[in-house]
Amino acid sequence: MQEIQEVFNRIKETQKKQKDIRSAYKDALAGSGEYREIIDQINTLREKKKKIEGQIRNEFNQEFSELDVIQNDITSDRELLSDIALSQFMKGETIMVKDEYDNEYEPTFTVKFKKT
Repeated sequence: MQEIQEVFNRIKETQKKQKDIRSAYKDALAGSGEYREIIDQINTLREKKKKIEGQIRNEFNQEFSELDVIQNDITSDRELLSDIALSQFMKGETIMVKDEYDNEYEPTFTVKFKKT
């Protein structure tokens, strides 16, 4: 089995290569006149789109307020679901839920590393 530090170093090295290639690609795009013209056209259309969306959003103000409440409910319920699943996992219990079509779901745990 490989050492964790070796794998971590390989990931960092690969990410650096990825960043270099993306940077070169963006530089090449920035140098293209035709690309810049198209970007300008896209920005103009985006502004028109935002204006139309804003007008329609004003008409649906109450519905968007309700959407915010619903989104907050979903977020808190997801946190509760995670807490319950973690508690059951720590107790050694089986964790599984089913949706309305009888599809079974089991939790997935991940480990991430954060710079300290």
